[in-house]
Order: sequence, then C-alpha cells, then structure tokens
Amino acid sequence: MGTNYYAKMNECKCCGRYEELALGKSSAGWVFSLHVYPEENINTLTDLMNYIGDAPIYNEYDELISKAEFLLVVNNRSWPERDLSKYASFDDFLAMNNAELGPNNLLRHKIDGRFCIGHGEGTWDYLIGEFN
Repeated sequence: MGTNYYAKMNECKCCGRYEELALGKSSAGWVFSLHVYPEENINTLTDLMNYIGDAPIYNEYDELISKAEFLLVVNNRSWPERDLSKYASFDDFLAMNNAELGPNNLLRHKIDGRFCIGHGEGTWDYLIGEFN
C-alpha cells in the first residue's frame, strides 16, 4: 500500500486548470520513491523542491500537504523489525522483493538505470519513468 504525491503546477486562477507533476510515492517499509526528471535537470530532492517552488502539493486523495509535511514524509522514515518467518533467510527476503537494505531498516530499490537511477542521501531513492 502506498500514497502518491503531486504538485499542481501552473494553476490557472480563472479556470482552475493545472499541470500535475508527480513527486513520488510513499510505500510502507520502503524508502520514499522520489520522482526525478533528468531530462529537465531535476536530479535531486533539492532540485525538485526548487523546481516546484510554491506550487501546492497534494496526495492521491486530493489532500493538500504543506511542503514541510511532504519533506517529513520523505525524510522521516523508518521500519520496525520484519517478520521473516516465510523466508529461508534475510537474503532470500531481499531477493524476493528485488530490494536491498537501506537506512532505518527500510528497503530500497536496486539501482538498475532504467527505473531506479540512484539512492538519495537520506531515506529516498531517485526513480524515473511512470510508476503508481
């Protein structure tokens, strides 16, 4: 289960139309999946925050999220001990989830250059392309 986050960019004050920019996804037990746009020179969390400026941030339930709240979702992540009783070993668990261990007992994506292009400096990964 996860929650997607978006910025409403270039919102028209007259008609309310806007462009939606995907910011990323919060999934239980994983580092935050931060959506970056290398073709637009948006490669880091700082780049993304500077790019959206004061644009409003919403989650997929259309709830307005302050920039400070969003940054807490990205930066303030951890996971308790995992139940691995269904797996032969922790390495088996990681292999079955195509993951590696990240900070604060979180899972992180393996860098593959196609979807995950890097690990962030904190509790986030840099991802490109379309994802839900």
